[in-house]
Amino acid sequence: KRGSSVYAIDSNGEFWFNFNKPNLSIDQYCYFMRETGLFDLFENHLVNNVVDYALGVETGLDSNGRKNRGGDQMEDLVESFLKKMGLLKNVNYFKEMYIHEVREKWGISLPTISDNGKTEKRFDFVVENHGHIFGIETNFYGSGGSKLNETARSYKQIAEEAKGLKDFTFVWITDGKNGWTGARHNLQETFEVLETMYDIADLKNGSLKKLFGSF
Repeated sequence: KRGSSVYAIDSNGEFWFNFNKPNLSIDQYCYFMRETGLFDLFENHLVNNVVDYALGVETGLDSNGRKNRGGDQMEDLVESFLKKMGLLKNVNYFKEMYIHEVREKWGISLPTISDNGKTEKRFDFVVENHGHIFGIETNFYGSGGSKLNETARSYKQIAEEAKGLKDFTFVWITDGKNGWTGARHNLQETFEVLETMYDIADLKNGSLKKLFGSF
């Protein structure tokens, strides 16, 4: 992160941390330091040189690395909501599950999504409730790019293909105002055909719990 203003969000809320002009309480800054691991970093001397670390010498601030970390953090956030709902890993929800694994475990075939076996789709999460399967994709975009438009078009196609499938619902959880602003038209097209499309605010409002129903 090269800027002095940091946008952070987790299951406890969302914050803009301004390090030029303090805009939050000491407790909130301490929360930031603790949850990002910075306190642990300083206490346990996990870096050779704090200045080099701050400048990115030891961390590798390449763009692909940042995008991957953003995606991983979004997965962690979504998983935290699943756990708060009482779902258990490998019982009610499963991570990184392929279409053929869905078929083998529950006998639900998804031929249209897999292009009749020509492609092997993997969902970030799969939730099962009384025989109904929810295939979930998650991502977060802090900046724009062609990848967003490609993702929106791809998920629009999956949404259209999933409409005719019994006992299966495709779910897309995405966020990142800075990223999606430039790709909002593609995002809108997907939104118009995919009713089960959510952002972080929807998760806080219990949209997934309403979607899944009681277990």
